[in-house]
Amino acid sequence: MKRASSRTQLPEGPVATTYATAELVRARTNPSQVLLLLNGVESSSLDLADPEYLDFEYMQHIRLILESRWDQGERRNQGERRNQGERRGQDERRAVEAGVEAGRAAEGRVSRRTRVLHLGGAGCALARALGARRELHQVAVEIDPELARLVREWFPLPRSPFLKIRVGDARHVLDSTKANWNAIVRDAFTGREVPAHLRTAESAKRAADILEPGGIYVLNAVASAGIRRLDEDVAAMAAAFPNIVAIADPAVFSGKRFGNFVVAGSDARFPVEAIEREVRKFPLPTKFFDDDALRSRAASVRPLTDSLAGWPRATSPRQRRPRSMPTASAQPE
Repeated sequence: MKRASSRTQLPEGPVATTYATAELVRARTNPSQVLLLLNGVESSSLDLADPEYLDFEYMQHIRLILESRWDQGERRNQGERRNQGERRGQDERRAVEAGVEAGRAAEGRVSRRTRVLHLGGAGCALARALGARRELHQVAVEIDPELARLVREWFPLPRSPFLKIRVGDARHVLDSTKANWNAIVRDAFTGREVPAHLRTAESAKRAADILEPGGIYVLNAVASAGIRRLDEDVAAMAAAFPNIVAIADPAVFSGKRFGNFVVAGSDARFPVEAIEREVRKFPLPTKFFDDDALRSRAASVRPLTDSLAGWPRATSPRQRRPRSMPTASAQPE
């Protein structure tokens, strides 16, 4: 097996990580596009030459929901800056008239960068794409220490402070973080299943508690073991947030087939019309589901709880997890 010596020389064949076997596969039609497999499961897809590119459609759905809110905020901030500019001009004229230095008359406003927490790292494709469009401070939580090291070696990812990769269990980080976040993305898997302790009502409530006003918690939920787990995710989000929306294939929503189901929650209303307009541009079948549709679905469903999920654990997952098991951030597509 060859180990990549640079980002243009990727390894050939399987590479052992701490908890999984990783393999990189180049796309036949685009040599710069690389698919990361973890224990044979599609986990991340990156175009090494195009940081904005997202191959997995569910990641495009997540980006759409997040950017619709951020674009909305930027338009509001632009209006506020125009108003502030007008007020500043008036203040400066008054200051000059009073013989005071004009620059001291108007109070400056310190801009705050948008902070995003990713629960599940793998190849950091979504974090890379989000950061390519705007200046973000992002943290990606990856449970596999060796994988976290290798993706830095293999892929042209943003450096700290724009993207930090933190090694640890995503739920431990969610519970212990002292920061407030503008967005939290749950995209963590063991094989094709989301770990139970990340699907509970308490985990959704914790995410709600550490979001800034107007912040978004977005899940990559998967209907892989029947519709029950998907319903539990929706019920947990409905209990934690006053506003929830989703984007998915209607066949996944109805439980007719396996697939990704993106659900988002916030304390603020989503720009529904803007999201619906963009969803119509996706290849069919893709549908936007509003708050009413999701709450109707979750009305008779009891969400999973920490006690049923066995959380908190007596020992850390790294102590308990055998080397052959897949990493918690293996993401199906």
